[in-house]
Amino acid sequence: MVTQSGSSASFASSKRVLVTGGAGFIGSHLARRLFEQGHDVLVVDNFYSSTRRNLYDLINEPRFELMRHDVTFPLYVEVDEIYHLACPASPVFYQRDPVQTTKTCVHGSINMLGLAKRTGARILLASTSEVYGDPATHPQEESYWGNVNPIGIRSCYDEGKRCAETLFFDYYRQHALPIKVARIFNTYGPSMLPDDGRVVSNFIVQALRGEPLTVFGDGSQTRSFCYVDDLVTGLIALMGTSDDVTGPINLGNPGEFTMVELATKVLDLVGSDNELKYLPLPDDDPVRRRPDITRARELLNWAPTISLDEGLAPTVAYFRELVG
Repeated sequence: MVTQSGSSASFASSKRVLVTGGAGFIGSHLARRLFEQGHDVLVVDNFYSSTRRNLYDLINEPRFELMRHDVTFPLYVEVDEIYHLACPASPVFYQRDPVQTTKTCVHGSINMLGLAKRTGARILLASTSEVYGDPATHPQEESYWGNVNPIGIRSCYDEGKRCAETLFFDYYRQHALPIKVARIFNTYGPSMLPDDGRVVSNFIVQALRGEPLTVFGDGSQTRSFCYVDDLVTGLIALMGTSDDVTGPINLGNPGEFTMVELATKVLDLVGSDNELKYLPLPDDDPVRRRPDITRARELLNWAPTISLDEGLAPTVAYFRELVG
């Protein structure tokens, strides 16, 4: 059984915490965990790739506030900590408006860093394994600078996040701002959107609808899948470290699976014998992706505890209720 983990904070030590993009898949899980730990939580989101449904259970809580806001515009609030997650994270959404995606990464980070500087808040950037591009080293460790196409269809997100990391470290060096940078690898779990284009949600929704599972390339490309509860625990652990621990730190599950292996697991869980439909590999799609989490183990005492089989079960149950 999958359960949320992480120690509870006493109400006496509660903080006012801002989560940008907090109505999204990961953001909503993070906001709920922070609320359960006794913090006052402010979520800002423009709902471009998210839904209020993810936060319905918190809407009327007195220590929770949901604000419609686009982070490309300045925000004037008083907070103690900022988790900066705002940005469409799946190709379907970030390629729909690539200029806005870059603006969200760059202008959004400038605005949130400015807010952190004014309020003295500690700020964490939800960066991504996409900063490594199609990696020439395997597994990927944080010292690797990446192999990224700066002019491709994925560049708005890949290079946008790389620029966001640059801004965070320049604010750290120039203004002594307490920053944290997490590089998030593939994450899955309940509250994903059924149309977000991520491989886990794609496979599950297609299996439930009796459709062929679309596999790009020959299905031998790999990803490493981290259950969202594990990831949230890692984000909170990183935020709680001393100021000299800035990151970047990889957060992900080092278990590595091919797309065909993932498809087979989903079909077994759904109880379906759908066919696999092979399509051409998208441009700049990484062939292999697996995090080296040595830094996370050593600095955060963190490692994922939920296997892919354990995490897929509640994820399938969520989508079964959502799409039938």
